[in-house]
Amino acid sequence: MEFITGKHLLRRTFLRGMGAAVALPMLDAMEPAGRVWSGAARRADPTRFVAIEMVHGAGGCNEWGATQNLWAPAASGRDFDLSPTALSPLEPFRDHLTIISNTDVRMAEAYKPHEIGGDHFRSSAVFLTQAHPKQTEGSDVFVGTSIDQLYAQRFGQDTPIPSMQLCIENINQSGGCAYGYTCVYTDSISWASPTEPLPVIRDPRVAFDQLFGAGGTPEERLARRRTNSSILDWIGGRVGALRRELGPNDIHRLDRYLENVREIERRIQGIEARNSSGEPRELPEAPAGVPDSFEEHMRLMFDIQVLAFSSDVTRVFSLKMGRDSSARVFPESGTDRPFHPASHHGGREDSIMEFGKINRYHVSMLPYLLESLQNVDEGGTSLLDKTMILYGSPMADSNLHNHRRAPLIALGGANGALQGGVHLKAPDGTPMANAMLSMLHGLGLDDMSNLGDSTGEFGLSMPSLSSQG
Repeated sequence: MEFITGKHLLRRTFLRGMGAAVALPMLDAMEPAGRVWSGAARRADPTRFVAIEMVHGAGGCNEWGATQNLWAPAASGRDFDLSPTALSPLEPFRDHLTIISNTDVRMAEAYKPHEIGGDHFRSSAVFLTQAHPKQTEGSDVFVGTSIDQLYAQRFGQDTPIPSMQLCIENINQSGGCAYGYTCVYTDSISWASPTEPLPVIRDPRVAFDQLFGAGGTPEERLARRRTNSSILDWIGGRVGALRRELGPNDIHRLDRYLENVREIERRIQGIEARNSSGEPRELPEAPAGVPDSFEEHMRLMFDIQVLAFSSDVTRVFSLKMGRDSSARVFPESGTDRPFHPASHHGGREDSIMEFGKINRYHVSMLPYLLESLQNVDEGGTSLLDKTMILYGSPMADSNLHNHRRAPLIALGGANGALQGGVHLKAPDGTPMANAMLSMLHGLGLDDMSNLGDSTGEFGLSMPSLSSQG
């Protein structure tokens, strides 16, 4: 690789060697002299997008839980109190938080008598498509194109990877699940077309190797792991040549970025070594690269997303946090009840509160991602201000399998499309699709007139907010 002094680097610059291809973070040297971080360059920087499904609703979407504000705060507008809610871990980031409450996901409901009971097996497919799945146990699936893929198809085609789909729990099922639905509906939240569900990655090692091309063949990857070497060892000469062409600020950015790459790689290697040692595992069925710890797994997946955004390898991620029917226990949440049994709380107040603890624990994973994005500076603007994160569920009251008044929030600045610091309560009967349509408009797809069962836009800001500064 050659670098010529006085000429700027291309944004799509890679350091390559022996099957590794490491994309670079945004550097001053990627702008022509005299136009470093120009306003035009910042405006041309597309928004990054993350869509996260928290499965199976929230305790605060139960009729009693709503009166206790276990999900959405009591007050709408800016003057809201997060302390009773499952969203309280987001208090440090309230200026980047947009709460959208009281929207419905009616496309996940049963339309015909023979669909009754199949909510578990429809919901995930509906979340990002806001479309009603065709009931089938065969390959003739049909639902809709998901919003992450609508965005990737428009703004992700000039990145090496248009989008990536991640998950935390095992979803590698096949055939029919129940109530006449194929398992692909409950396994998939990202759909490239109404008939094309996209595969998901559970193993952080697989995601890391996909991002950085670590070993062009399985044999190369295996050889590198046996020597415990790093992908950075394969590109060391290229890094040295590049550093000689950069200014001090760019050298600092590059070194910090490569340190983060190596740190994530070390963590994955440590997990693989621990899980291959023969010691008993909490998740014996999981690949060696999957941590037994939910929090460790989530953080690794978030770190991979931040690296990918920093280097513009991809701008779009979806993440499925679990399964509706999961029996996983989250002791750090403060309850020892398994997830699915806890979600079927029977309307009992003490049990609703226990499920609310799990909801709060899941939300408490998000500040790690938000802080990581905030710590990446691109020309005076943080990645958090350039990112839109959608977090919610197609289910509302999990005990009743109800899809009315489902949980939904947006995080980040989205290059100005999200003002943050606001709770927007929708009028009764508002489809969640209206809010997602507005998100797509904020992402730049302003020519889209409908999504799923949308009836129009649901603005992501209060009309008076701009006048309040």
